[in-house]
Amino acid sequence: MSLSDFRNWCTLLPSLRKFLGNLLMPPDSGRPGFEVPLLHYPENICTDTLLLNKEYAWHIGGGFSQHEVQEWKLLYHSSLHGQSFNTFLGKVTNGDAQTVLIVKDTEGSIYGGYASQPWERHSDFYGDMKTFLFKCYPQASIFRPTGANKNLQWCAVNFSSENIPNGIGFGGQPHHFGLFLSANFDQGHSFTCSTFTSPPLSKTNRFRPEVIECWGIQMRGAQDEKLELVKGTVLERFKEDRNMLKMVGL
Repeated sequence: MSLSDFRNWCTLLPSLRKFLGNLLMPPDSGRPGFEVPLLHYPENICTDTLLLNKEYAWHIGGGFSQHEVQEWKLLYHSSLHGQSFNTFLGKVTNGDAQTVLIVKDTEGSIYGGYASQPWERHSDFYGDMKTFLFKCYPQASIFRPTGANKNLQWCAVNFSSENIPNGIGFGGQPHHFGLFLSANFDQGHSFTCSTFTSPPLSKTNRFRPEVIECWGIQMRGAQDEKLELVKGTVLERFKEDRNMLKMVGL
């Protein structure tokens, strides 16, 4: 195609321009949010065993606000740590509060959800409007909260009530989630969900997970803010107070 055609194509599909820009230009701190997330995992892990690659990370990272440049750290992988709910919780609760859960089912589909809050034991839904669902393969999509309800994130552990299914999930209703993994990590389901206006993420409503991964998200901006709070005196750390004192001549 001609250069003019290519420019028109990029105008119609901004994500294409963003992705090609990521490939052609090195990361720049002056362009936060425009780079592929950095993926950190143990050196002894073969990349072929990982569900998440740079392309999927770039796609999922598009669900975050632009000022949040991310570094992602592998916290849990079912093939490495065992297909255990308790192991999963032990790994992710020691990591970052924000996580990306990715599932590959036995049909070969890859999908998951972004959890903006820690995975903690609750008897009801919790979370905030940053949470979203996504599909990576065979189609790529992101499904954001609609505001229809606040049934965003679910984490139930060792409950005996049938009304509180043990496991982790996103959206929908108990027993009818947008995405759900049972506490045994051996089965799950995905239904049409008004929380995110998402279709079933799997080919069939009921699925069996083949691989489960969880990545901790570290926001560089947040890390820099924490470092700034540690540095300097109180007056250096709290600019508003310092300016107020300047105004009164102190």
